[in-house]
Amino acid sequence: MTAVSPAPVPVADRDPSAPARRRPRPVRGSRPGWIVYASLGAVLLASLFPFYWSLLIGSGDSSTIRDANRSWIPGGNFLANAAAVIGDPAVNFWPALVNSIVSSGLIAASVVFFSTLAGWAFAKLRFRGGPWLLVFVVATMAVPTQLGVVPLYILFSELGWTGQLGAIIVPALTSAFGVFWMTQYLRQSVPDELIEAARVDGASSFRTFLTVGVPAARPAAAMLGLFTFVSAWNNFFWPFIVLDRQNPTLPVALSLLQSNYFVDYSIVLAGVLLSTIPLLLLFVFAGKQLVSGIMQGAVKG
Repeated sequence: MTAVSPAPVPVADRDPSAPARRRPRPVRGSRPGWIVYASLGAVLLASLFPFYWSLLIGSGDSSTIRDANRSWIPGGNFLANAAAVIGDPAVNFWPALVNSIVSSGLIAASVVFFSTLAGWAFAKLRFRGGPWLLVFVVATMAVPTQLGVVPLYILFSELGWTGQLGAIIVPALTSAFGVFWMTQYLRQSVPDELIEAARVDGASSFRTFLTVGVPAARPAAAMLGLFTFVSAWNNFFWPFIVLDRQNPTLPVALSLLQSNYFVDYSIVLAGVLLSTIPLLLLFVFAGKQLVSGIMQGAVKG
């Protein structure tokens, strides 16, 4: 039996008071226009210019930075300047590099673990005073770091930790921003139904955190770990105070290149580029996994 389609209503028989149907507008393409590409290109060039300037001066000699008619093509002295930085006995380049890698890696891993654990508690567990405690944690970000330098130095001096890596690792094991970041992410990405299902299956609170919270938190944890590593790598103020020249981190060691009466900026900027190479390699190897993890979390959310 064939279905009979309803006859179209003649134009004269239509109700004039009925709202007229709007024609669907053509959907525009999702590709951005030239303004977006031009803006992104300008931002990219502005971001890359400091690296190019460092390479330009770092590949020249001591007179390059003062030469008004300098060439904008990098010279051929970068390897010699880099060798001068590495071979400088006052810098202790290789021990400083190892110290930066160890301290930044431990700080990043600790901040990710404790921030994810605390964020899970604030986001999905109900306990008395939880919202007010979260407000207190966030409020600590308004306290300048410089206010705690003197008591921290006195504390680690009494403990005998001055000049050791533990003095820069222990104060940075947790992060108020990391707790807030993971709290907001887990609150939005993990449905309460998954937690109830895990509890019905007999999982404990910590087992629920490991099986439900940790997989859901991977995109945010990867981003938090990456930026925490970069922040710890570039930290100069506190390591410069508490560490000595025999056991420095890389930024503190490179600052010794400017301690002489005559500063050769070609060698200084060559050292700056050397300290940037590990971060660039980290972004190259971890950037793809970071973006894929964020996209995976967005699709699942």
